[in-house]
Amino acid sequence: MTIQNISTHLSNIIPRVLKMILIMFLLGLAAVLIVALAKISYELFMMALGPAPIVPNQLAEQILVFFLYFGFLGLIAQYFRSGYHFPLRYFVYTGITAMVRLIIVDHESATSTLLFACSILVMVIALCIILYSDKVKNI
Repeated sequence: MTIQNISTHLSNIIPRVLKMILIMFLLGLAAVLIVALAKISYELFMMALGPAPIVPNQLAEQILVFFLYFGFLGLIAQYFRSGYHFPLRYFVYTGITAMVRLIIVDHESATSTLLFACSILVMVIALCIILYSDKVKNI
């Protein structure tokens, strides 16, 4: 076997191996997220039916964490549905949700809240650009 044949053979095998490793890790991450989603669902259920009064900030924080987990699971599912590709707009959706959660949790400083809101604005503008460029491609 020549060096050229070996390098051609390796260039065919390495991407497949890396893809399989990525798939295994994504499936493991999905399993962890499903357990975390079940745990947060249970906590939300107990918060709603428990005898203790509901604190609106804690409830909103728990709901946003639920949507973050759900969003990451959706991102993993979309990866497999779209032919092993992560669409950029789903990362932006997740980033917006994470920043809203951060504003709800950490709203002590007006400056940090304003910066978080500005980062959400930047992500929304980026999302509009992404969606507009997709529409232009399809015309």
